[in-house]
Amino acid sequence: MAETNLIEGLLKRDRVVVIAALATIIALSWLYVLAGAGMGMSAFDMSSLSMALGASNEQPMAMPMSEGMGGAMAAMATPVDWTFGYALLMLFMWWVMMIAMMLPSATPMILLHARVNRKAQAKAETGSAGLGPTAAFTLGYLLVWGFFSAVAASLQWAFESADLLSPMMLNATSTVFAGLILLFAGVYQLTPIKQACLRHCRGPIQFLSQHWRPGSWGALRMGLHHGAFCLGCCWGLMLILFFGGIMNLYWIAGLAIIVLLEKVIPVGPKLGMLTGGLLILWSAGFFYRAFF
Repeated sequence: MAETNLIEGLLKRDRVVVIAALATIIALSWLYVLAGAGMGMSAFDMSSLSMALGASNEQPMAMPMSEGMGGAMAAMATPVDWTFGYALLMLFMWWVMMIAMMLPSATPMILLHARVNRKAQAKAETGSAGLGPTAAFTLGYLLVWGFFSAVAASLQWAFESADLLSPMMLNATSTVFAGLILLFAGVYQLTPIKQACLRHCRGPIQFLSQHWRPGSWGALRMGLHHGAFCLGCCWGLMLILFFGGIMNLYWIAGLAIIVLLEKVIPVGPKLGMLTGGLLILWSAGFFYRAFF
Protein backbone atom coordinates (compact mmCIF):
# COMPACT_ATOMS: atom_id res chain seq x y z
CA MET A 1 0.00 0.00 0.00
CA ALA A 2 2.80 2.41 0.88
CA GLU A 3 4.54 1.65 -2.42
CA THR A 4 1.31 2.26 -4.34
CA ASN A 5 0.78 5.60 -2.59
CA LEU A 6 4.36 6.58 -3.40
CA ILE A 7 3.87 5.81 -7.10
CA GLU A 8 0.59 7.75 -7.17
CA GLY A 9 2.33 10.68 -5.49
CA LEU A 10 5.09 10.63 -8.08
CA LEU A 11 2.54 10.52 -10.90
CA LYS A 12 0.73 13.55 -9.51
CA ARG A 13 4.00 15.41 -9.01
CA ASP A 14 5.15 14.66 -12.54
CA ARG A 15 1.85 15.85 -13.95
CA VAL A 16 2.11 19.15 -12.10
CA VAL A 17 5.73 19.65 -13.18
CA VAL A 18 4.96 18.89 -16.83
CA ILE A 19 1.88 21.12 -16.89
CA ALA A 20 3.81 23.97 -15.25
CA ALA A 21 6.70 23.61 -17.71
CA LEU A 22 4.42 23.49 -20.75
CA ALA A 23 2.34 26.43 -19.50
CA THR A 24 5.51 28.47 -19.00
CA ILE A 25 6.82 27.69 -22.49
CA ILE A 26 3.47 28.46 -24.10
CA ALA A 27 3.04 31.71 -22.13
CA LEU A 28 6.56 32.94 -22.96
CA SER A 29 6.05 32.07 -26.63
CA TRP A 30 2.80 34.02 -26.79
CA LEU A 31 4.36 36.99 -25.00
CA TYR A 32 7.19 37.04 -27.55
CA VAL A 33 4.71 36.90 -30.43
CA LEU A 34 2.52 39.62 -28.94
CA ALA A 35 5.59 41.83 -28.46
CA GLY A 36 6.23 41.59 -32.21
CA ALA A 37 8.90 38.88 -32.34
CA GLY A 38 11.62 41.42 -33.09
CA MET A 39 9.74 42.98 -36.03
CA GLY A 40 9.85 46.53 -34.64
CA MET A 41 6.09 46.69 -33.95
CA SER A 42 3.86 44.73 -31.65
CA ALA A 43 1.62 42.05 -33.09
CA PHE A 44 -1.36 44.25 -32.19
CA ASP A 45 -0.04 46.96 -34.53
CA MET A 46 0.37 44.38 -37.30
CA SER A 47 -3.12 42.91 -36.88
CA SER A 48 -6.24 43.95 -38.73
CA LEU A 49 -9.49 42.09 -39.29
CA SER A 50 -9.89 43.48 -42.81
CA MET A 51 -6.35 42.40 -43.67
CA ALA A 52 -7.01 38.97 -42.14
CA LEU A 53 -10.02 38.65 -44.46
CA GLY A 54 -7.94 39.60 -47.49
CA ALA A 55 -9.44 43.04 -48.03
CA SER A 56 -6.02 44.64 -48.62
CA ASN A 57 -4.33 42.31 -51.08
CA GLU A 58 -3.83 44.92 -53.78
CA GLN A 59 -2.62 47.87 -51.72
CA PRO A 60 -1.11 48.64 -48.32
CA MET A 61 -3.54 48.96 -45.46
CA ALA A 62 -4.39 52.43 -44.26
CA MET A 63 -3.95 52.13 -40.53
CA PRO A 64 -3.98 54.72 -37.76
CA MET A 65 -0.49 55.24 -36.46
CA SER A 66 0.27 55.99 -32.86
CA GLU A 67 2.93 58.50 -31.92
CA GLY A 68 6.39 57.13 -32.62
CA MET A 69 5.01 54.39 -34.84
CA GLY A 70 5.33 56.26 -38.13
CA GLY A 71 9.07 55.71 -38.39
CA ALA A 72 8.72 52.00 -37.82
CA MET A 73 5.96 51.77 -40.44
CA ALA A 74 8.03 53.67 -42.98
CA ALA A 75 11.01 51.44 -42.33
CA MET A 76 8.95 48.28 -42.76
CA ALA A 77 7.39 49.54 -46.00
CA THR A 78 10.77 49.40 -47.76
CA PRO A 79 12.16 46.13 -49.15
CA VAL A 80 13.86 44.06 -46.49
CA ASP A 81 17.55 43.28 -46.72
CA TRP A 82 17.64 39.57 -45.99
CA THR A 83 20.96 39.40 -44.18
CA PHE A 84 22.00 36.28 -42.32
CA GLY A 85 20.99 37.92 -39.06
CA TYR A 86 17.56 38.87 -40.39
CA ALA A 87 17.03 35.35 -41.72
CA LEU A 88 17.81 33.95 -38.27
CA LEU A 89 15.36 36.42 -36.74
CA MET A 90 12.63 35.25 -39.12
CA LEU A 91 13.44 31.62 -38.41
CA PHE A 92 13.17 32.25 -34.68
CA MET A 93 9.96 34.24 -35.18
CA TRP A 94 8.35 31.35 -37.05
CA TRP A 95 9.57 28.75 -34.58
CA VAL A 96 8.33 30.59 -31.49
CA MET A 97 5.04 31.26 -33.25
CA MET A 98 4.67 27.55 -34.07
CA ILE A 99 5.43 26.66 -30.44
CA ALA A 100 2.77 29.10 -29.25
CA MET A 101 0.22 27.72 -31.72
CA MET A 102 0.98 23.99 -31.70
CA LEU A 103 2.19 23.09 -28.22
CA PRO A 104 -1.27 23.48 -26.61
CA SER A 105 -2.71 20.83 -28.94
CA ALA A 106 0.25 18.52 -28.22
CA THR A 107 -0.13 18.82 -24.44
CA PRO A 108 -2.46 15.78 -24.03
CA MET A 109 0.08 13.55 -25.81
CA ILE A 110 2.97 14.93 -23.74
CA LEU A 111 1.08 14.46 -20.46
CA LEU A 112 0.20 10.89 -21.41
CA HIS A 113 3.84 10.21 -22.27
CA ALA A 114 4.90 11.47 -18.84
CA ARG A 115 2.37 9.21 -17.14
CA VAL A 116 3.31 6.10 -19.12
CA ASN A 117 7.01 6.86 -18.66
CA ARG A 118 6.65 7.11 -14.88
CA LYS A 119 4.69 3.88 -14.72
CA ALA A 120 7.32 2.12 -16.84
CA GLN A 121 10.06 3.38 -14.52
CA ALA A 122 8.13 2.33 -11.44
CA LYS A 123 7.55 -1.13 -12.90
CA ALA A 124 11.25 -1.43 -13.62
CA GLU A 125 11.94 -0.22 -10.08
CA THR A 126 14.08 2.68 -11.26
CA GLY A 127 13.39 6.39 -11.18
CA SER A 128 16.76 7.50 -12.44
CA ALA A 129 15.44 8.80 -15.75
CA GLY A 130 12.82 11.04 -14.13
CA LEU A 131 11.17 13.42 -16.57
CA GLY A 132 14.13 13.32 -18.96
CA PRO A 133 12.37 11.12 -21.54
CA THR A 134 9.29 13.36 -21.56
CA ALA A 135 11.48 16.43 -22.04
CA ALA A 136 13.21 14.60 -24.92
CA PHE A 137 9.83 13.70 -26.42
CA THR A 138 8.77 17.34 -26.30
CA LEU A 139 12.08 18.45 -27.80
CA GLY A 140 11.66 16.02 -30.71
CA TYR A 141 8.19 17.37 -31.37
CA LEU A 142 9.42 20.99 -31.35
CA LEU A 143 12.38 20.17 -33.60
CA VAL A 144 9.98 19.08 -36.32
CA TRP A 145 8.27 22.45 -36.12
CA GLY A 146 11.70 24.06 -36.17
CA PHE A 147 12.27 22.36 -39.51
CA PHE A 148 8.93 23.67 -40.76
CA SER A 149 9.92 27.15 -39.54
CA ALA A 150 13.09 27.06 -41.63
CA VAL A 151 11.03 26.13 -44.71
CA ALA A 152 8.45 28.83 -43.92
CA ALA A 153 11.13 31.50 -43.48
CA SER A 154 12.61 30.48 -46.85
CA LEU A 155 9.19 30.76 -48.47
CA GLN A 156 8.75 34.18 -46.87
CA TRP A 157 12.00 35.33 -48.46
CA ALA A 158 10.97 33.92 -51.85
CA PHE A 159 7.50 35.48 -51.73
CA GLU A 160 8.87 38.86 -50.69
CA SER A 161 11.47 38.72 -53.46
CA ALA A 162 8.69 38.01 -55.98
CA ASP A 163 6.61 40.93 -54.60
CA LEU A 164 3.88 38.52 -53.55
CA LEU A 165 4.24 39.33 -49.86
CA SER A 166 4.21 42.78 -48.31
CA PRO A 167 7.46 43.59 -46.47
CA MET A 168 5.43 45.92 -44.26
CA MET A 169 2.50 43.80 -43.03
CA LEU A 170 3.69 40.38 -44.30
CA ASN A 171 0.42 39.59 -46.09
CA ALA A 172 -0.35 38.60 -49.67
CA THR A 173 -0.20 41.51 -52.13
CA SER A 174 -1.77 39.67 -55.07
CA THR A 175 -5.41 38.62 -55.34
CA VAL A 176 -4.44 35.55 -57.37
CA PHE A 177 -1.75 34.59 -54.86
CA ALA A 178 -4.23 35.00 -52.00
CA GLY A 179 -6.72 32.77 -53.79
CA LEU A 180 -4.08 30.13 -54.46
CA ILE A 181 -3.11 30.01 -50.79
CA LEU A 182 -6.73 29.51 -49.71
CA LEU A 183 -7.34 26.94 -52.46
CA PHE A 184 -4.25 24.92 -51.56
CA ALA A 185 -5.03 24.97 -47.83
CA GLY A 186 -8.65 24.01 -48.47
CA VAL A 187 -7.87 21.14 -50.83
CA TYR A 188 -5.22 19.77 -48.48
CA GLN A 189 -7.80 19.67 -45.66
CA LEU A 190 -9.75 17.14 -47.73
CA THR A 191 -6.86 14.86 -48.70
CA PRO A 192 -6.43 11.33 -47.29
CA ILE A 193 -2.97 12.19 -45.90
CA LYS A 194 -4.45 15.06 -43.89
CA GLN A 195 -7.14 12.80 -42.47
CA ALA A 196 -4.66 10.00 -41.71
CA CYS A 197 -2.34 12.40 -39.85
CA LEU A 198 -5.29 13.86 -37.96
CA ARG A 199 -6.39 10.38 -36.84
CA HIS A 200 -2.88 9.82 -35.49
CA CYS A 201 -2.94 13.10 -33.56
CA ARG A 202 -6.36 12.23 -32.11
CA GLY A 203 -5.16 8.84 -30.82
CA PRO A 204 -2.33 9.37 -28.31
CA ILE A 205 -2.98 6.06 -26.54
CA GLN A 206 -2.69 4.09 -29.77
CA PHE A 207 0.46 5.95 -30.76
CA LEU A 208 2.23 5.32 -27.45
CA SER A 209 1.17 1.67 -27.33
CA GLN A 210 2.40 1.01 -30.87
CA HIS A 211 5.55 3.16 -30.96
CA TRP A 212 6.84 3.19 -27.39
CA ARG A 213 10.63 3.40 -27.06
CA PRO A 214 12.34 3.49 -23.67
CA GLY A 215 14.91 6.04 -22.53
CA SER A 216 15.56 9.61 -23.59
CA TRP A 217 16.85 8.73 -27.07
CA GLY A 218 13.84 6.55 -27.68
CA ALA A 219 11.57 9.35 -26.48
CA LEU A 220 13.30 11.84 -28.79
CA ARG A 221 12.62 9.54 -31.75
CA MET A 222 9.00 9.22 -30.64
CA GLY A 223 8.72 13.00 -30.43
CA LEU A 224 10.10 13.35 -33.95
CA HIS A 225 7.67 10.69 -35.14
CA HIS A 226 4.68 12.36 -33.53
CA GLY A 227 5.82 15.78 -34.72
CA ALA A 228 6.02 14.53 -38.30
CA PHE A 229 2.41 13.37 -38.16
CA CYS A 230 1.35 16.65 -36.55
CA LEU A 231 3.17 18.57 -39.28
CA GLY A 232 1.45 16.47 -41.92
CA CYS A 233 -1.86 17.32 -40.30
CA CYS A 234 -1.43 21.09 -39.97
CA TRP A 235 1.14 22.50 -42.38
CA GLY A 236 -1.44 23.37 -45.03
CA LEU A 237 -3.36 25.51 -42.56
CA MET A 238 -0.17 27.24 -41.43
CA LEU A 239 0.40 28.54 -44.96
CA ILE A 240 -2.70 30.72 -44.52
CA LEU A 241 -0.46 33.02 -42.48
CA PHE A 242 0.97 34.16 -45.82
CA PHE A 243 -2.55 35.14 -46.85
CA GLY A 244 -3.70 37.44 -44.06
CA GLY A 245 -0.42 38.47 -42.45
CA ILE A 246 2.23 36.33 -40.79
CA MET A 247 2.00 38.38 -37.60
CA ASN A 248 -1.76 38.96 -37.76
CA LEU A 249 -3.19 37.85 -34.42
CA TYR A 250 -6.57 37.06 -35.94
CA TRP A 251 -5.00 34.22 -37.92
CA ILE A 252 -2.41 33.22 -35.34
CA ALA A 253 -5.05 32.74 -32.66
CA GLY A 254 -7.68 31.48 -35.09
CA LEU A 255 -5.48 28.75 -36.56
CA ALA A 256 -4.33 27.68 -33.08
CA ILE A 257 -7.97 27.25 -32.06
CA ILE A 258 -8.88 25.35 -35.25
CA VAL A 259 -5.94 22.97 -34.80
CA LEU A 260 -6.84 22.36 -31.16
CA LEU A 261 -10.51 21.69 -31.95
CA GLU A 262 -9.62 19.34 -34.80
CA LYS A 263 -7.57 17.24 -32.40
CA VAL A 264 -9.71 17.16 -29.26
CA ILE A 265 -13.43 17.49 -30.02
CA PRO A 266 -15.45 14.46 -31.21
CA VAL A 267 -16.32 16.06 -34.56
CA GLY A 268 -12.74 17.20 -35.20
CA PRO A 269 -12.36 15.35 -38.54
CA LYS A 270 -15.66 16.77 -39.80
CA LEU A 271 -14.56 20.23 -38.69
CA GLY A 272 -11.38 19.81 -40.74
CA MET A 273 -13.35 18.88 -43.84
CA LEU A 274 -15.82 21.72 -43.28
CA THR A 275 -12.91 24.14 -42.95
CA GLY A 276 -11.46 22.82 -46.20
CA GLY A 277 -14.72 23.32 -48.07
CA LEU A 278 -15.12 26.86 -46.77
CA LEU A 279 -11.55 27.75 -47.76
CA ILE A 280 -12.14 26.46 -51.30
CA LEU A 281 -15.32 28.51 -51.61
CA TRP A 282 -13.52 31.55 -50.23
CA SER A 283 -10.71 31.14 -52.76
CA ALA A 284 -13.26 31.19 -55.59
CA GLY A 285 -14.19 34.73 -54.58
CA PHE A 286 -10.60 35.88 -54.99
CA PHE A 287 -10.28 34.26 -58.41
CA TYR A 288 -13.52 35.94 -59.47
CA ARG A 289 -12.16 39.31 -58.34
CA ALA A 290 -8.93 38.69 -60.23
CA PHE A 291 -10.33 37.54 -63.57
CA PHE A 292 -13.81 39.01 -63.88
